[in-house]
Amino acid sequence: MSNDQSLTPLKMLLFSFHATNTIILSFLPLYLEYKGLDGTEIGWVLAVGPLAAIIAQPFWGYMSDKYKTVKNILLICIAGLLVSSVVFFQMNGLIAILLAGFVFYFFTSPIGGLGDSLGQRRADELRISFGSIRTWGSIGFAVSSLIVGQVLTTIGIQYMIWPYLLFGTIALIVTFRLTDVNVESDPVQLSDIQRLIRNKPFMLFLLFMMFITMTHRASDSFIGLYIAQLGGNEGLVGVAWFVGVASEALVFALAGRWYRKYHTLIFVIFAGIVYSLRWFLYAAADDPMYIIALQFLHGITFGVFYLAALDYVTRLIPSLLQSTGHLMFYAVFFGISGIIGSLLGGALIDSYGGGALYAVLGCSAAAGALFLTVYHTLTTRRQVRQM
Repeated sequence: MSNDQSLTPLKMLLFSFHATNTIILSFLPLYLEYKGLDGTEIGWVLAVGPLAAIIAQPFWGYMSDKYKTVKNILLICIAGLLVSSVVFFQMNGLIAILLAGFVFYFFTSPIGGLGDSLGQRRADELRISFGSIRTWGSIGFAVSSLIVGQVLTTIGIQYMIWPYLLFGTIALIVTFRLTDVNVESDPVQLSDIQRLIRNKPFMLFLLFMMFITMTHRASDSFIGLYIAQLGGNEGLVGVAWFVGVASEALVFALAGRWYRKYHTLIFVIFAGIVYSLRWFLYAAADDPMYIIALQFLHGITFGVFYLAALDYVTRLIPSLLQSTGHLMFYAVFFGISGIIGSLLGGALIDSYGGGALYAVLGCSAAAGALFLTVYHTLTTRRQVRQM
């Protein structure tokens, strides 16, 4: 079997999973508003996802490393996604939505991280760019945001479960065809995880990174409501996500060309600075078309930041603990950052509006870029001294 053929199920998994992810990210806040929840309550529901992720991602990552399989863990999680989503979308009332949401996110949150961890390892095995695999996730995200946005504008936001189940079923089918990873080592023990927690550069990097990733997650949660505040509809929200993710797909696809020229931390810091500028520009917008036009910056911010940060983390952790380390990175990027972003964002957009929310995000991203610059300077000096 050629490399291209062996990677086709993995690319299709990333395509279909990120297509489901789009539907939740782009339209769940509008769906919850339709169900009668206010901005702060929507913030609580969106914070349940990252809370579940903090528990679920290290748990499923540990199980993956322990039993040396990514494929079987993915099968369990995607089956759980399909069953729990049906329950989640039936719920009414904040408490019922929160409880069903926790179970739903417990299964869905690790899928992206496990898919990317498998993609990173397959790319290393085949000596190709990880971006060339990961770009299929972005394409799925982009296609779904455009099509589903138009469909929901026509049929109504209350029917968003149907496109969700369609893409989820495709993800389950292609996972059966995946090529699993081969790890030649003893099964991971719980004591090994302590090695990661005691890895000071790894933990410091995750902490400083959070000042930037929190802003990314807050924008993910509330950009739909902000576009609605500025006078846009579901179709425009879909177009905004399409523009953003199309630029992200381009950055991932071309990663092999731009990516190796400087230290990966330089790219992380650069993306942090652009994040800050991006949020200040969003804060100043008074028309939804400005947000859509500025969404091309999503590729330059998230695309560059995510690829470079994942690569940096991969170098910091031993190969035995790759799944666990990647999912810890994921738990901070999408978990802890998501809780802070959702709760803070919900309160800010409720009390002061979207413009104020984005101004605060701009300040936080600038602080993160500054901390990472200091971190990079100090680690580089230490390495020079040790040589």
